[in-house]
Amino acid sequence: MKALAITADDFGLHEAVNEAIEQAHTGGVLTCASLMVGADAAESAVRRARALPQLAVGLHVVLADGRAVLPPRRIPALVDDSGRFADRMAREGVRFFALPRVRRQLEAELRAQFAAFAASGLPLDHVNAHKHFHLHPTVLSMLLSIGAEYGHPPVRWPHEPRWAAQSGGALASALLSPWLALMRWRLRAAGAASNDQVFGLAGTGAMDETRLLAILQRLPEGFTEIYLHPATRNGLTPAMHAYRHRDELDALLSPRVREAVRACGAATGGFRTLAGAGGEPRRTRCAA
Repeated sequence: MKALAITADDFGLHEAVNEAIEQAHTGGVLTCASLMVGADAAESAVRRARALPQLAVGLHVVLADGRAVLPPRRIPALVDDSGRFADRMAREGVRFFALPRVRRQLEAELRAQFAAFAASGLPLDHVNAHKHFHLHPTVLSMLLSIGAEYGHPPVRWPHEPRWAAQSGGALASALLSPWLALMRWRLRAAGAASNDQVFGLAGTGAMDETRLLAILQRLPEGFTEIYLHPATRNGLTPAMHAYRHRDELDALLSPRVREAVRACGAATGGFRTLAGAGGEPRRTRCAA
């Protein structure tokens, strides 16, 4: 059978993101959102999510290009004086491996992000990491061990079929293959539910109507996640200056996309249902 979760990342990053997620869920095909618990608009995101009980919300762990939950004095090896992480992921990844002091602070921050999500009162549908930093073995180990204390949430496996990637994306996918295989093995060994494939890597920031329709026309068997970054306006952050947030929102609201979701015959919903962590997959209707 086919199962499909359509997710918006960066919930809480900005009010324009929160507005788009509410619109895309109530008037479009969005089924899930991934919450940045330490972001500036996180409180607003939680308020909106409480009023949207059918929206499956997960934790979007931030360890790069974003704000920590703990104060800088608690995790000085991870953040600057303002509490922001660096965006030098290769360098930070080496430090996560090599330095026990950094690993202790990393675990403390991860625990704080899980605790902040729990404090929201929202059911924890899934967990993933900003910029897919949970591909890092140290980060994944901590996510799995801490996640076990919060009901074993399903974890995004960021494997995108080669046919969906263009030139640069195909190369990146090939380079990541060993890490993805290791991650898949570790998820299964830990008994952690996950998707079977994801779409949104090669087209990040440009998941418009044309791209969504092409994916839905060839939707594979198994559990697929399509993730996007919708917002009601563009130019939210320097790191996403080229993202077409508004086009992605329009795609989620598109009647053609809604019809394609219906026609593909997939069960739709959140990770806990579709990945088998919360019972048998169920079929739900997209909002009219």
